Amino acid sequence: MVDLQVRSSQQAGMNIHYWKTDKFKTVTFLLMAKAPLNDRTLTARALIPSILQSGTKNYSNRKQLRRKLDDMYGAILTGDVQKKGEQHVLSFRMEIASERFLTGQQPLLKEALSLFKEVVFEPRLEGGSFAKAIVEQEKRALSQRIAAIYDDKMRYANVRITEEMFKGEAFALPAYGRVSDLDTLDEQAIYQAYERMVTEDRFDLYIIGAYDENELTGYIEELFTYKRHPKAEGQAAAKSPVQITENLVTEKQKVKQGKLHIGFRTHTTFGDEDYEAMQVANGIFGGFPSSKLFRNVREKESLAYYAASRLESHKGVLMVMAGIEFNKFERAVAIIKEQAEAMKAGEFDEETIEQTKAMLINQMLEAIDTPRGFVELSYHEMVAGTTYPIGERIEALKKVTKMDIVNAAKKWELDTIYFLKGESE
Repeated sequence: MVDLQVRSSQQAGMNIHYWKTDKFKTVTFLLMAKAPLNDRTLTARALIPSILQSGTKNYSNRKQLRRKLDDMYGAILTGDVQKKGEQHVLSFRMEIASERFLTGQQPLLKEALSLFKEVVFEPRLEGGSFAKAIVEQEKRALSQRIAAIYDDKMRYANVRITEEMFKGEAFALPAYGRVSDLDTLDEQAIYQAYERMVTEDRFDLYIIGAYDENELTGYIEELFTYKRHPKAEGQAAAKSPVQITENLVTEKQKVKQGKLHIGFRTHTTFGDEDYEAMQVANGIFGGFPSSKLFRNVREKESLAYYAASRLESHKGVLMVMAGIEFNKFERAVAIIKEQAEAMKAGEFDEETIEQTKAMLINQMLEAIDTPRGFVELSYHEMVAGTTYPIGERIEALKKVTKMDIVNAAKKWELDTIYFLKGESE
């Protein structure tokens, strides 16, 4: 069994996860801030990671902050926003050189942790809120990033099917916010969302690398003095409706290739007993180049330029994505449905099962080869409110049987078919 020896504790109103390892030449701090997706605060929260990287109390602009990072042996600072189930997750990452690789044993760890704390808890302010010029700049940048999604038709189709499939559910909301909110958002409103984030969000701070844990614990106690009052956590996502009816949505744009996305409700989420069986089922169905979708939809029938499927672990969604010629829509849908029924009928052999399990396990082992990949894999536990270490998940995957896979696939229900086609079609 894989044993990563991660120790977790609560300190300074945060959940801190220590992974002491000599595997990397760096030390990584990665803070995940989680709160339920909320229509009213969505876009304001999406702006926070970029605003916080634009200046702090002691480094008043992005240039000064970058110069400080460069002085710390080229430290890296990034921020991001994503959703896990119906949870809105903001992330802040700093990566520094491990002190054991520096000449003269530079005391970099405390300096870096102090700056990391300053970025998150001590932003540059003007008149008690964020600087108006920075806010306007970041609003324009966010508007451009959202506009870029429209130009990437595969991403656009994924956004549209999510909106249609989950109408009335928080999962329909995009993690990065909405352009329509930007005109009404000012620096005060965004700062209020920030204050709620630093006070009420669940904070999970991952610290990965070679360090003295006792020393680091002392630094955290000294530096992180902000009084936090995290709100009680709810479930990762609302359960799918009991009654599912198949829905078809078509849209026309100036596109040269049709985008066919099909959403299934799996009724299985992370932490459920059949979660690993669901992973294997998706792998056989469309998760890998050896899958049924790739072989039958793309290669055998030549119906698609690409055909694949992926799982959303906390909402219980299996999404099929295919790029097809406009006149092959009906045949492509029929073949995809046939492959889903083949999964439910157990039309796959033991060799395929073992090959898929091996690829899934290899994916997990590759993920823990980087600090960021490890956190992405491990953080599922925090979102789901479970204790399910990576090593146990790998062992559970190994034990999945053919009947387990069939039973998991039998729970799939087709919810929405979305097709983006050309204007002349």
